[in-house]
Amino acid sequence: MKKVNNKYTIEETCPVDYAFKRIGGKYKGRIIWYLHLNTIMRYGELRKTLHDITPKMLTQTLRELEDDKLVNRKVYHEIPPKVEYSLTEIGLELIPFIGYLKNWGDKEIAKLKQN
Repeated sequence: MKKVNNKYTIEETCPVDYAFKRIGGKYKGRIIWYLHLNTIMRYGELRKTLHDITPKMLTQTLRELEDDKLVNRKVYHEIPPKVEYSLTEIGLELIPFIGYLKNWGDKEIAKLKQN
């Protein structure tokens, strides 16, 4: 096993597992998608958009996405403090795939509503 960084290792297993370790979880995909739709969002905007996430979990998830180089965090040194989040180039590469997942989810939800 070769370490890539402190969190991930390259194993001789499936690259799909590696990808889902980086973007899996209940909120990461949604955060990436909403940052794509809005380009730049502040913490409070994300909190309102993801109404089912706790502040602690949002902070933790944003830190993980930042550590994984998927999200930029820009701090403005002013009062009150202002922090903006946006996608990095790597994060933007995920948008077509998340879009496919969204379309698939839309179709499956429509099927459920018909039954």
